[in-house]
Amino acid sequence: MKIGNRTFADHGKTYIMGILNVTPDSFSDGGRFDRLDAALRHAEEMVADGADIIDIGGESTRPGHTVITDQEEIDRVAPVIEAVKARLDVPVSIDTYKGAVTAAALAAGADLVNDIWGFRHDPRVAELTAQYGAACCLMHNRREAVYDDFLEDLVRDLEDSVAIAQAAGVARENIMVDPGVGFAKTYEQNLLCIRRLERLHQLNLPILLGTSRKSVIGLTLNLPADQRVEGTLVTTVMAVLQDCAFVRVHDVKENRRAITMTEAILGR
Repeated sequence: MKIGNRTFADHGKTYIMGILNVTPDSFSDGGRFDRLDAALRHAEEMVADGADIIDIGGESTRPGHTVITDQEEIDRVAPVIEAVKARLDVPVSIDTYKGAVTAAALAAGADLVNDIWGFRHDPRVAELTAQYGAACCLMHNRREAVYDDFLEDLVRDLEDSVAIAQAAGVARENIMVDPGVGFAKTYEQNLLCIRRLERLHQLNLPILLGTSRKSVIGLTLNLPADQRVEGTLVTTVMAVLQDCAFVRVHDVKENRRAITMTEAILGR
């Protein structure tokens, strides 16, 4: 899979997408990197620690988050994307589900569109991704956590998202999928997602797992968001064992070490 100027293996190696939230209210690091200088410094640190992609988000998507205007989100992310692309030789992802924000982010230099609604919220996002020849990450999500057969429905929903992407003109080799841990799922379903990631391989697409500091870890360990590193590392190891191509994390250095150790044991 080609993202920006880098080519990533679909299988056999796990890469890191480092999270850069330029928001005041993200669940674990809100307000820490919402100034351009602080955001750029953190991006530099993540790349030095082993991040392969920087994922920039301008609106929190935690439960109960405040929806902001398109322009406010654009004002937050576009300057950071431009600065990261100018300073660092690393692919940049935009974490958004809005057409206007996608357009501004891609114009600013984003290489990948990371859509928490899997192109099912705003059709312009798929169209713009195709227009720019960008890569995309299609995450599983629903309005309600109601399923007939959870794993079958999850795969079917992702197939629908992939079909939307391809109908808009996105090349299949530019698509990865994300099971959407923490979105429209019960605690038990989130654990099942992580345990049965191999089910997504029937899509024949790279898989991204995003569990970093999420509530499934907090509920399991009874820990606040800033104390969930060890729990996140376990999920990252699970991702490597099940041949996920990417993990999306806050703590890059620790996750890079966990991946390197796991891959060494597996002989990769």
